[in-house]
Amino acid sequence: MHMLIKNAGIVTNGKLETTDIYIRDGKLERIGKNPEISLTTCNTIDAGGLIVLPGGVDPHVHLHLNTPAGYSADDFRTGSEAALRGGTTTIIDFVTPHKGQSLVDALDERIAEATGSIIDYSFHVSPVEWRTTTAKEIETCIERGFTSFKVYMAYQDSIGLKEDALFKVMQSVAKAGGIVTAHCEMGDAIDNLRNSYFREGKVSPLYHALSRPPETESNAVKKAIELAAKASCPLYIVHVSSAESLQHIRKAQLNNQKVFAETCPHYLVLNESEYQGAFDQTAAFVMSPPLRKKTDNEALWEAIHAKVVQTIGTDHCPFTLSQKSAGRNDFRKIPNGVPGIGHRLNLLYSKGICLRNDFDFDQLVNVFATNPAKIFGIYPQKGAIEVGSDADLVLYNIRIPEQDLPDTSSSQYDTDIYKTIKTKGIPEMVLFRGEVVVDKGIVIHQLKGRLLTRGLFDNKTGCH
Repeated sequence: MHMLIKNAGIVTNGKLETTDIYIRDGKLERIGKNPEISLTTCNTIDAGGLIVLPGGVDPHVHLHLNTPAGYSADDFRTGSEAALRGGTTTIIDFVTPHKGQSLVDALDERIAEATGSIIDYSFHVSPVEWRTTTAKEIETCIERGFTSFKVYMAYQDSIGLKEDALFKVMQSVAKAGGIVTAHCEMGDAIDNLRNSYFREGKVSPLYHALSRPPETESNAVKKAIELAAKASCPLYIVHVSSAESLQHIRKAQLNNQKVFAETCPHYLVLNESEYQGAFDQTAAFVMSPPLRKKTDNEALWEAIHAKVVQTIGTDHCPFTLSQKSAGRNDFRKIPNGVPGIGHRLNLLYSKGICLRNDFDFDQLVNVFATNPAKIFGIYPQKGAIEVGSDADLVLYNIRIPEQDLPDTSSSQYDTDIYKTIKTKGIPEMVLFRGEVVVDKGIVIHQLKGRLLTRGLFDNKTGCH
């Protein structure tokens, strides 16, 4: 299939430039004015006035996640549609085995669960214990092209790792050429606070936040960085929420340690005031780490500008209010997770570019697509507008005035944490592998998502 996108405003060397993009067989074949192309031989889109971005790469989503409250409210089909409507064309989800299960077997099961995706996808693999076979299983996953491994320092009663097991995982991943991604919260300290509040009869969602103060995150970040340095393991810290954590990350980066940081839209645009109120109004905002202060919001924006934070992932994991109500009388039972898979681009444009002097389209492209693609080994196939890249593109209309945040949901969750937020602009059109799949927010065509395998981590460059 041939397509010509004329008058495309793309980001080149930090500047917006107008050019043409020629697509052939799902790939970007030429970028630049091409008067020799006959318009009668290909479909043509005039992108005049639109900003053309690479399709988004969301490095952190949880679809079809099994929890004590039931499966999360998005499976791979509904979640990928929401992502696509919001301009994201690639996601990285997670493989979480049960205790005693091989990482390789759990990976195969998860791959089978994801076949309904209508965008491309890959996986981080989560060791939840250290067994005599774990090192070999890590090696096998990497040989198959799944080179990132998620570890949890929280949730010690289920999937969390103690320090000795965490270090062994880091050693094995580093030796095999992968990267560790880490959920950094001090699990034992949090569990003590959670149980203490409950014994005192303090059971509302507010105490979810109070039981996870910033130091429980920052202390875990510091420990993870120390262990990764000792193991010579590249480290990617997920969903950073606090200014205190950023200090440790910045220090490690200045010491030339391979440490990367991700934050999420909710930590940029929402704050701890959301936990004040009745259960039905506050339970929706229960996620881990919890929302922080406005000063933390600002510190995170500044860290993005300073390139201390490299990516924005959504940590998308929605639940219905009915599911959240499992913890109506005990905040410890509220399933952790919020939606966002389809909102990332709108929020970054509206709350970043439109409101801040230190955030521009170059930075948006980097955190939205390019940096996660580089860190996790799918660049320049993804995350780039370059000759040879997949023709995954977002034509973003910046002329749409302020309005309610467009609803990208295609599932049944009723706990959208962004429902009161106004945004500007909209993904006018989304191309996936060179075909128009979204037009004015509506999915008009569906392709089958592909499972992406990835290369080894390059310690010399900090990317693959």
